[in-house]
Amino acid sequence: MGKQGNAHIVWDWNGTLFHDIDAIIGATNAAFAELGLEPITLETYRALYCVPVPKFYERLLGRMPTEAEWDVMDGAFHRHYTEWRTRCGLTEGAADLLAGWRSAGNSQSLLSMYGHEELLPLVRGFGIESHFLRIDGRTGPSGGSKAAHMVRHLKSLDELVAPERTVVIGDAVDDALAARHVGARAVLYTGGSHGPASLREAGVPVVDTLAEAVEEAHRIAA
Repeated sequence: MGKQGNAHIVWDWNGTLFHDIDAIIGATNAAFAELGLEPITLETYRALYCVPVPKFYERLLGRMPTEAEWDVMDGAFHRHYTEWRTRCGLTEGAADLLAGWRSAGNSQSLLSMYGHEELLPLVRGFGIESHFLRIDGRTGPSGGSKAAHMVRHLKSLDELVAPERTVVIGDAVDDALAARHVGARAVLYTGGSHGPASLREAGVPVVDTLAEAVEEAHRIAA
């Protein structure tokens, strides 16, 4: 089977399709409380957040956390996030956008830095699994960047997807960097982990809704 000519979207999950920013802030502050750190606001989080995640903690603490500190913070965050995420749902309009993109003859896949074994049942629970050619979550340690995962993800779709017709839609500068790494384009959404100002530094289109993101993806992949 040759590579298809239509456009392909690689969707991010956390903060993009899955509207979990409240859970992320809640889990971050719950983890901070365990360590005796002051809570942060959504605005502060969006202003400082970056990957690799230990660098984010360096911005918050004023120094790079030790390996032991990182293990404690990472473990505490994921423990609290698992509790908080049950209150979250898909971003407004996401299910209809996925169905519409697919029915228009285009393709899409899902690549997340969230653990693969936790990701799959979440996606299935929302009834959207069938819209994706492939779903890949993180299988190694947390805290890294997305570029290497993007290489493996697109390689697994090599017979179906051309990078030059691929658009990554995500909520973080790292999504744009990962797209650039594989020769794809990117559109960044302001409803997740980064504020608009930091997203614009990536030099790619920045939008406030997923509907705008899909419109932009169609335009730049044409």
